[in-house]
Amino acid sequence: MERVLSLLHKTALILSHFPLPCQFFYFYKLNVTRSAKSWSVFVMWKTETCHQGQNSSDLRDFRKFHLSNMDDDSRPLLISEVNDEVDPQVLNIQFEAADVRSKRPFYVEPVNIINVTSDTPRVTDHASAMNKRIHYYRRLTSPSDRALIAPDHVLPAPEDLCVYSPLGSAFRVECFTDGYGKNTSLVTIFMIWNTMMGTSILSIPWAVKQAGFTTGICIIILMGLLTLYCCYRVVKSRTMISSLDTTNWEFPDVCKHYFGSFGQWSGLLFSLVSLIGAMIVYWVLMSNFLFNTGKFIFNFVHHVNITDDVLSTNGTNPVICPEARGDSQPDNHTIEVFSANNTDFQQFEKWWNKSRTVPFYLVGLLLPLLNFKSPSFFAKFNMLGTVSVLYLVFFVTLKTIQLGFHLEFHWFTSTEFFVPEVRIHFPQLTGVLTLAFFIHNCVITLLKNNKNQENNVRDLSIAYFLVMLTYLYIGVLVFASFPSPPLSKECIEQNFLDNFPSSDILSFIGRMFLLFQMMTVYPLLGYLARVQLLGFIFGNTYPGIFHVLVFNLIIVGAGVSMACFYPNIGGIIRYSGAACGLAFVFVYPSLIHIISLYNEERLTWPALIVHAFIIMLGLANLVAQFFM
Repeated sequence: MERVLSLLHKTALILSHFPLPCQFFYFYKLNVTRSAKSWSVFVMWKTETCHQGQNSSDLRDFRKFHLSNMDDDSRPLLISEVNDEVDPQVLNIQFEAADVRSKRPFYVEPVNIINVTSDTPRVTDHASAMNKRIHYYRRLTSPSDRALIAPDHVLPAPEDLCVYSPLGSAFRVECFTDGYGKNTSLVTIFMIWNTMMGTSILSIPWAVKQAGFTTGICIIILMGLLTLYCCYRVVKSRTMISSLDTTNWEFPDVCKHYFGSFGQWSGLLFSLVSLIGAMIVYWVLMSNFLFNTGKFIFNFVHHVNITDDVLSTNGTNPVICPEARGDSQPDNHTIEVFSANNTDFQQFEKWWNKSRTVPFYLVGLLLPLLNFKSPSFFAKFNMLGTVSVLYLVFFVTLKTIQLGFHLEFHWFTSTEFFVPEVRIHFPQLTGVLTLAFFIHNCVITLLKNNKNQENNVRDLSIAYFLVMLTYLYIGVLVFASFPSPPLSKECIEQNFLDNFPSSDILSFIGRMFLLFQMMTVYPLLGYLARVQLLGFIFGNTYPGIFHVLVFNLIIVGAGVSMACFYPNIGGIIRYSGAACGLAFVFVYPSLIHIISLYNEERLTWPALIVHAFIIMLGLANLVAQFFM
């Protein structure tokens, strides 16, 4: 009997490809993501009934034979009776109300249909029976056999889909309706803001110090405007191609259209530079945060009171200068260790070292997470990024209130405690800001979900303005409140949290927040890098555990090496930012605009000069990083 049924189903599907008088029934399998869960979904529908004038007795006979031989149960799993009180509008598959009885032999009562917005899913017998019947159809052929895949010309409209979960619940898919699942302008703005807010925010005060206070403020504003314009050119790049349908294109697709395989390869290369650079910075910062967190916990548990052998301020809110050691230590600062067992402290110092041991401890924590096929679990913690940034804003505000402002203006000459307002090292700030304002490779994806597409440019501009204000707020307040004297402004670290001792409670909480957030984001970055590289080389994002493990070992090895030998996040950020920014921020958007204007015979000399100048700025930004 099973072979007969299988043959009948395959025959019906083959006949569906031909314009026969009648069409039968098909089942189609697809995947739908809802609430970060992957559902195995089977959608059941019916095509139009027999053409007018055709006898439908054959179709009824097939239905009768199909239903009577589907199962050996004493009663059918799903009834074909329709209750008069049924509201057909609740069902997912809609036909005329008067024609429901004749057109829906597989019928699920409305009580079994559950909207996506329902609080508590209800599992009923009828929905469970439908699920069992779906599993029956799935077992008629092997998973590799596509005989039961419906042809394209009989697929239902997206709004006519109904989801049957493995638990037996039937869910109406409302997210396919117009306007549902789209983001408002406010949500879009803060999504862009949150995406751009990364580890660069920790290096902004150091970069401002390298450029000079006044110069740094001006450069942050100018770089924000410049990268906003280039991002605007990215958003408009698809609309410049009128000969093709670019609705579903991303910016790499646009680059491939204009530059061919070179654009595809170079886009992949620079995208990997930004991802791997971010992963290296994350590893250095996680090593730093883990070291200081462990040190705080050890000192608290063992009642250790230690004043670090570094230059620092007195008082209840100490600020330290980790770079000033040895002879520069004032007489009133000595190491004091009060512990019941100094041997324990010495052993802790031996096995808990920021550059020699802690980076290797992270391998055991993060390497297994990189080998997951799907990062959906870690995507749930994306909100922690917003929480971390908001806490940093609170932290900086409170410390500024406690420390006050310490500013003196010297335009070209430095003093013992202050740096000049204009410094030759300003390209270090431009390199950091290139990555800090970098969102160009994914901005099209973010704006696609905007409900009002006509507001894309406005929302993008507002988001960039908020990011610019955030960087200005952090950079200006940390630089201005840094206590000079007694400390020099040159003591501002590449990670400004390093200017606060490990015993500081507020900085300890901030490090804990950032450590957990980075440990959840790091596997996501590894997944994106793996998808881009291995998917391009092998055509499969997970070609095998061996390939994935080798790739992850290379990335982890790069992070460990940098954490041990070059733990300078400011340097890593500016090099990677200037490199990936050269392609995605400066060169590609400007070149694409020039080419599109030339093809439309609208290219003018001012437009050519302006965009050529932007390309030269990007090239100079990269070259200057190697001379700073």
